[in-house]
Amino acid sequence: MEKKIISKRSLVAAFIIVLLGYSGCVTISPFDQYAYAQTTSIKVDALNLMDLANDDFSKHQSGVIEFETKLRKVYEYEKNRPKNEISVKLWDILIDTSGYLLGGFLSRWKKENKLNVAFINNEKDLVGKAFDQISGLESKKIKASEISQ
Repeated sequence: MEKKIISKRSLVAAFIIVLLGYSGCVTISPFDQYAYAQTTSIKVDALNLMDLANDDFSKHQSGVIEFETKLRKVYEYEKNRPKNEISVKLWDILIDTSGYLLGGFLSRWKKENKLNVAFINNEKDLVGKAFDQISGLESKKIKASEISQ
């Protein structure tokens, strides 16, 4: 059974809706260099891992487990930052195992054992854009030094 491929516009629209939905009622956390660095780092790891999905999952299972552990660490850091609800919601969408982004991709690879290269490339584009939304939000946050001025 082929999963519906979600469009880039739909993904961007979903992320914008999340941002708009929260922006009116939540004060956002200040910029965090560690969070930004971790997000951009794990994006590269995710895209590299996704490239392997046209191979048997069993050959890469330990690497996937290692990656998922790193992903959970980044998520826990984000989740425990004060006033970071918007970023956490974006992370929730990205890692949802029943969704169309990274979490759903990894679940599908585990289930189907191998994925089609065209599907992988489409999903990499979507996942990359989702990471860019998260890191873009972080980079636009006010730096703590600017708050006290």
